[in-house]
Amino acid sequence: MSLSPLVRILVDRLEDAGYARLTTPFRVASVEFQFTAALKGTGARALDLVIVVDSVTGKYGDTDGFAVRNRIETLSRALDVTQSRYTLSAVLVGAVLADDVKSLAETCRVLQVPALSPNADGVLGEKETEILEDQIRLLLPLHLPDAAENSDIGKTGALDLLLDRLPDDVDAALVQALIAGSARGESGVKVALGRRIDEALGALEPEE
Repeated sequence: MSLSPLVRILVDRLEDAGYARLTTPFRVASVEFQFTAALKGTGARALDLVIVVDSVTGKYGDTDGFAVRNRIETLSRALDVTQSRYTLSAVLVGAVLADDVKSLAETCRVLQVPALSPNADGVLGEKETEILEDQIRLLLPLHLPDAAENSDIGKTGALDLLLDRLPDDVDAALVQALIAGSARGESGVKVALGRRIDEALGALEPEE
């Protein structure tokens, strides 16, 4: 199935972020599902399952709010039946009714991308690109900016600013360890937390 220009840009952006596009239709619990597009996370986001619904030009009932809700709810139930650990996200592209979003939010994470208009070359302008990025930010990797070279308070990056704004009784070493571990996903956070607990109990020497 050919994708609309906006959906193609969205899918390309998610693939750039490390998602792999799934062949559709796909099966879960012997039930076949067809969506405009579907992607699976990799690495730290290996348990992310993202479906894309084109409410403007999409097929498979994507322009029918009731049909979309029914299909996504059925997919969610199928994942539950198989005891899947996938986190389901639905990206709704185009005009969507508020009631549809509210209903779907009870089933999965819902992100909305407005009906942005690519130019004749199929490219979004700078402002439209920022809007797209903002709407799908939860699906994208977190990149902390580099430390500033020139600053009244020395080299200060996003982590320094965060630590500076936390209460004095917050364990700064724990925060640093958790943020560093988050780059490796859930397992990295668990390892960082466990190590910091061991350090606090005196079982380990603090890392340099």
